[in-house]
Amino acid sequence: MSPSLENQQKRHLSIHEHESMTLLNHCGISVPKYKVAKTADEVYKIAQELAQTTGTSDVVIKAQVLAGGRGKGKFESGLKGGVKIVFSADEAKDIASQMLGQKIFTKQTGESGRMCNEVMVCERLYSRREYYFAIAMERAFEGPVLVASSQGGVNIEEVARENPNAIIKEPVDIMKGLQRDQAELVASGMGFSGNCVEQAADIVAKLYDLFIKHDATLIEINPMAEDASGKVFCMDCKINFDDNAAHRQKDIFAMQDWSQEDERDHRAAEAGLNYIGLDGTIGCLVNGAGLAMSTMDIIHVHGGAPANFLDVGGGATAKQVAEAFKLITSDTKVQAILVNIFGGIMRCDIIAQGIIDAASEMKITIPLVVRLQGTRVEDARALMFSSKVKILPCDNLDEAAKMVVKLANIVSLAKEADVNVKFTLPL
Repeated sequence: MSPSLENQQKRHLSIHEHESMTLLNHCGISVPKYKVAKTADEVYKIAQELAQTTGTSDVVIKAQVLAGGRGKGKFESGLKGGVKIVFSADEAKDIASQMLGQKIFTKQTGESGRMCNEVMVCERLYSRREYYFAIAMERAFEGPVLVASSQGGVNIEEVARENPNAIIKEPVDIMKGLQRDQAELVASGMGFSGNCVEQAADIVAKLYDLFIKHDATLIEINPMAEDASGKVFCMDCKINFDDNAAHRQKDIFAMQDWSQEDERDHRAAEAGLNYIGLDGTIGCLVNGAGLAMSTMDIIHVHGGAPANFLDVGGGATAKQVAEAFKLITSDTKVQAILVNIFGGIMRCDIIAQGIIDAASEMKITIPLVVRLQGTRVEDARALMFSSKVKILPCDNLDEAAKMVVKLANIVSLAKEADVNVKFTLPL
């Protein structure tokens, strides 16, 4: 498989922490009191309200961004850390003003960063002990698995690497569901004692019900904490959901914050296209996930790197094909395009018309290699031949891949040498 796939975008819906906390609240799971703010003035007001209800002016300000590592992140404003404990409403306002409307950069965001449009203002709870708990879909266990540790509030990957024995894993039979003794076993293994074991087991059971009910792929609580009075809370929550369940989880997927996603993902979703941006230079437009993967692999075999995974599906229209081209060419790294269509369900003439329309409308100036086989392929060839757009046709996939890799290399080398070489259509 191409190395560029290692950097592909995740295909699971992720929602903001405050939305996850709301779901936990609805399930009767204890969480800190909180509200969400979009302006520094709103933060000031919420901090004052929490001070009146909790009896302390201490609050926690949490940047709401869909990226891990925010605690060690850095904002454009110069502020370090996306989770801050503050001790007055004035300080809360000041810190929030350095977060809101600013990009935060973490290990997960890379150089592009993520814009912080909202902050979560939480009451400060004083943890006596902190634990880690998660539920994930795990191929190795053929279903859900509970993952827990006595070491919470820290980077769990480091814990797993340095002390694997500190991690508890308890597989769940998805047909039978989570059993009470399993929940208690995990709670006890995490280090809870006395009455807290029962509380923690109840929370584990409720989290599992939430996991199944809403087609989650991950629920992560870090930390799950016990306070000085012996009450158990979920202090933080991350939930991911299976994209394939969007049709039956409409309320959940309505929470998707597209401002936190790649704009191309949003456009692809609206057009009904399966798109994943990668880090190569060759744009791919293919029908069928298997053929798309094979196409990317053969590009790699010949020394190239795919810039995307793009499956137009079996029932794509000419309009969708045109939108697919817009997505591909919006990536400035793309130096050439390979279209590989096998017309079983998909008609080659529809693809051809979409290619012609897109190339004409967008005035594509990079090499375009097209390999079409299957239903109405002769009609497709006739359309391309009679159009004003000159396309580089190739019946053999191996030859098409060789051709597009060579052309992409020519364009890349020309740009590196600052040579103004253009491939225009028609040639």
